[in-house]
Amino acid sequence: MNRVWLVTGASSGFGRAITEAAVAAGDVVVAAARRTAPLDGLVAAYPDQVETLALDVTAVEDVRAAVDGVVERHGRIDVLVNNAGRGMVGSVEEASDAELRDLMDLHFFGPAALTRAVLPHMRGRRSGTIVQLTSMGGRFAFAGVGAYCATKFALEGLSEALAAEVAPLGIRVLIVEPGAFRTGFAGSASLAPASTLDAYRDTVGPVLSALPGGSGQEPGDPAKAAAALLTAIDAEEPPLRLPLGNDAVDAITAHLDGARAELGAWEKLARSTDFDA
Repeated sequence: MNRVWLVTGASSGFGRAITEAAVAAGDVVVAAARRTAPLDGLVAAYPDQVETLALDVTAVEDVRAAVDGVVERHGRIDVLVNNAGRGMVGSVEEASDAELRDLMDLHFFGPAALTRAVLPHMRGRRSGTIVQLTSMGGRFAFAGVGAYCATKFALEGLSEALAAEVAPLGIRVLIVEPGAFRTGFAGSASLAPASTLDAYRDTVGPVLSALPGGSGQEPGDPAKAAAALLTAIDAEEPPLRLPLGNDAVDAITAHLDGARAELGAWEKLARSTDFDA
């Protein structure tokens, strides 16, 4: 039986690549996006496999009805891919409350609402896969992307706990952590602050200047990322986390090595805080 996918942010980038890969595998995809017009050609080419759904994932009041509608039309949702997102670059000090909340709505509360909405259907069938597109920035943060990484950290924490909760129910959770891919993230999809404090010129400045210039030059191929995602989903024992790209693997490895070294250096002090036996 071919699978039924619900993919958010499907009009471009990873969402579009995942949609195309699932269609090539013979599956049915409900491609959700705020603007569905970019998907018209794909619907015309595969009218029996692709359906568009106008959905703003930050409108959480609309999420449950959208999910229930997909199940009503197609009978089930086998794979939910929470992919909708955008970038945000700038110092932590310059990020406004409104910007932080908007980004958290998009990267955390929206995916959380979709996850909660799909779980009763998956639990009823005792099967399904929830894919959370985070980033290598969901494992570690660096100057200039604190707000973005904070939202991805939050989604990874929720998803790790979720994976333990739903594994006995036949439901899988896969956290996907891409590095730099040619998805438009580093171009217009990234939001930079209107002004940059001179105090952060040497730390945040290089990130602000490098991202736009690197757009379209990233090493990662979204089509290969989508193929890797399908391979992981089809695996008998899929990973909880799947980094994608040489840069992601290298950076995450270096971060883990550094964290272990720091823990070792401070272990004695860390262990000194219990009551004496």
